[in-house]
Order: sequence, then structure tokens, then C-alpha cells
Amino acid sequence: MTSTLESEEQLVAGAVRELSRRTRFPVAFGGLVESGVVSVTTIVGNRTRSLDGLRVRPDRGLGGRAMTELRPRMTSNYRTSQQITHDYDMFVLGEGLRTLLAVPIVVAGRPRGVLYAGAWEESQIGGITTAPAMSVAQALSSELRIRDEVERRIASLSAPADLAPSHKEELRESFAELRSVAASVDDAELRERIAGVERRLLALTGDALPPLTSPIPTVHLSPRELDVLSCAALGSTNAEIAAQLGLREGTVKAYLGTAMSKLDASTRHSAVARARRANLLP
Repeated sequence: MTSTLESEEQLVAGAVRELSRRTRFPVAFGGLVESGVVSVTTIVGNRTRSLDGLRVRPDRGLGGRAMTELRPRMTSNYRTSQQITHDYDMFVLGEGLRTLLAVPIVVAGRPRGVLYAGAWEESQIGGITTAPAMSVAQALSSELRIRDEVERRIASLSAPADLAPSHKEELRESFAELRSVAASVDDAELRERIAGVERRLLALTGDALPPLTSPIPTVHLSPRELDVLSCAALGSTNAEIAAQLGLREGTVKAYLGTAMSKLDASTRHSAVARARRANLLP
């Protein structure tokens, strides 16, 4: 198993524990789609081993229906429910679950997995339960989307050394997007992976501009200054940069001003050019 899959399983494990905590259902479990089937990788609160090995097809059972419809599905009496197929009764009823909630993990409009919360007794499930469950699933979906984007960017780094102008612009857009993605990530390991991709992007375009007649002294921009400048390099306005990075427009202006000062540039255009020559931007 690759480290990426292991990392995703850790995310699922954290989401399952959070689901149990926030919904106060005694049993929670879940997993991601692998080869067209959801393999349940994390189970908490169970009394038996009946849920072990559960693999759910996207069109079968309560979880399959949730993934097909891309919305939570629930039943307060699993055994007698006529709204679902009962392909997985040996697992669910083997654990003795009566109430069951299934919430799909949706990434880019497609089901990537499912989270379950259940109880041994019959209980009504309403918005007070589904709202926090959906919040947990959405948070997991966001993390998976970010990881997917990082993997896509890594896989795309096969451009030739002598880049065409259109390829250079694509790399610059990728760099700016990665900077904005990194700003929203709490996972230190993932941020370091993103930083590694950024370094590779810089290496691909480091010689794109001729040197100045007088070399630029070593410049150290803060992460936020670099975030703002990378967006400005694409022609974004202060308002657009603020929306993209989740900052106030005045804060963007301040970061841009300090970056320009450090680069000894009088305009944002010259600041971008100097940052590129200093190999701070692709």
C-alpha cells in the first residue's frame, strides 16, 4: 500500500472518530472507494467483529444509496426497511444495529466513500444529527480534494526544460494555485509536499528571464507575501487576491507593499519581474 493511501486512511479514521463524537452515535465506521467498492477501513464503538471486512458497492445497501443519490440516507429500523437492498445484513444485523445513518463523501461531484453512524436501539434521525454528520463528511471531502490536486500537479511536472510561453504561463498558474491551496492546509506533511512541488516548478522556469545588470541581493519574502505576489503575477486585482486567499483587501495591499519594498520595486509589475529573477516565482 502506498503512503498516499495510508494518509487517506488516516483521514478517514479521524473523520470516523469525529463523526461518533459529534453525532453521539455509539458506532461509527467508513471507508473510501477502491476499485469500484468501498472498503470499510475504520470502525469505532463496535461490540462485535461483524463489521470487519465490509465492502459496499455504490449501488447497494444504505451506503450505496447515499453514494448514488449524493446525499445522506437513514433508517431507524434497518431490519424492516424496504427502501434499501439488504445485501449487507450479515454485517449490520450481525453487529445488532437498528438505526443507521450513511453520509457520502463527495469530491468534485463524485462519490469517494461513505461514513456511517449507527445505534443498537431504534431512534429518530433528524437535522440535528445529519447536520454535524454532513459537516464531518464535507471536511473530509475538502482534504481529499486538496490531496487530489497536489497529486495532479505532481503528475503534470513532466514539461520539457525549454518551455513554450503557454507552458510557462500554465506553470505560473499552477504555482499560484498551489500557494493558495497550501494556505488552507493544516497538515504539515502535506504542506511540505506542496512546497516540494513549488520548488520543482521554480526549477523548471528558473532561467526563463535574463539576469539584471546588477544582481538582486538575497530577498526573503514571508509565505503570505509570496502568496499575494504569486496571485498578482497572474494579473489578479487586490480584491480578487483577497477572495482567493481569504484575506481582507487592505491586508492584501499591505502584504504587496512589503513585498515591493523588499524587492526594491515601485510597481507590482516590477516586483513580479524581480521576484522571478530572484527565483522566488516561476
